[in-house]
Amino acid sequence: MAISEQDLVHLRSAVALAREAHDAGDQPFGTVLVGGDGSVLWSGRNHAGHGDETQHPELAVAQWSARLSPEERARCTVYTSGEHCPMCSAAHGWMGLGRIVYALSAEQLSTWRREWGDAEPLVNVLPVNAVAPQVPVDGPAPELEDELRELHRAAYERGTRTRP
Repeated sequence: MAISEQDLVHLRSAVALAREAHDAGDQPFGTVLVGGDGSVLWSGRNHAGHGDETQHPELAVAQWSARLSPEERARCTVYTSGEHCPMCSAAHGWMGLGRIVYALSAEQLSTWRREWGDAEPLVNVLPVNAVAPQVPVDGPAPELEDELRELHRAAYERGTRTRP
């Protein structure tokens, strides 16, 4: 499925949350959970960068989604500024959440970081479907690439370790 104008609205919200995370000194990632009826059910930003590197919003939303029925989870869409890492992809798959729409792919970010001189990643870069093959995934969103490149570059230059 192609990324729609409505998808872009939610992706822009996820990017705004990523900027909020960056401004707080955390890694720049944000996530929005939208229910099958189009309502925003949950939103959050990354809190990794201060010691607990598992504080990803994609993991937090999967944990939060336990309060929904399996049918409700399957109808949800997770919008995220960056493609899930393997930990978050697994959590998404285990919880039976629906579609993922991401603005920036893990491979794009990994490529940029190599260009900036970063060392090898701590965790292998894998697309979501390599970990959770049943999850429908759409992305990246070229409309948001420049903004995200600038945001991740600023985090890199500040010394905030950004995944992958």
